[in-house]
Amino acid sequence: MRIAVTRPAEDAQPLAAALRDMGVEPVLEPLMFIENVSGVILNLGSYQALLITSANGVRALAACTTEQNIKVFAVGDASAQAAEKAGFQNVESAAGNVETLARLVVDHLTPADGPLLHVAGTRVAGDLAGQLSQEGFEVKREVLYRARFAEQLSPEFVRKIEAEDIDGVALFSPRTATAFIELAQKAGIITLDKVTAFCLSQAVADQAVGLSWRDFIVADSPDQGSLLHAIRSFENP
Repeated sequence: MRIAVTRPAEDAQPLAAALRDMGVEPVLEPLMFIENVSGVILNLGSYQALLITSANGVRALAACTTEQNIKVFAVGDASAQAAEKAGFQNVESAAGNVETLARLVVDHLTPADGPLLHVAGTRVAGDLAGQLSQEGFEVKREVLYRARFAEQLSPEFVRKIEAEDIDGVALFSPRTATAFIELAQKAGIITLDKVTAFCLSQAVADQAVGLSWRDFIVADSPDQGSLLHAIRSFENP
């Protein structure tokens, strides 16, 4: 079984390794490239905690500060692990999405203890600041990176699709799903009826409907472990 991994190169390797451990062959086809915003220097002393919604944010943050004692609240396990790998000492994972992250913050922090800093890209999913503002928190967003999408699918990947040599595509965000459909159509791919879309959430699946897939498989919860479980269950029903 061959699964296309569409994540940025920095995030693709752990997923590819996990797939290999399952006996699945990963095919790396990154659709997004991450560029850090240059010249940003952060002073974290005035914030009570950091909010992390992607591993990309963690990597960009590490280039802007050496302060690692501040509390970190991460949207999922992958971003939490990236924060720990970067040296942050006090990390909590919401193991879910923006809504579960907001609930985690509300359960653990008090607005009176100071503002929160959300490190993010130029575009964000959900309204984390809005949800927390309703609970009395002050949230500042600092843009530390920007995402650039691929302009085309690689010729080798298109050949694999046409040769029915790809069994599935792992899609982790609505934006990536949209980009994949647009690039597939641009490449002249008219059907994916031999390929299964493995989607991190229903929101991702909703953006992947532009072509005819063999099947849609949606993870039980929006995290990498659940998506891997869905792939494993599909392969070994």
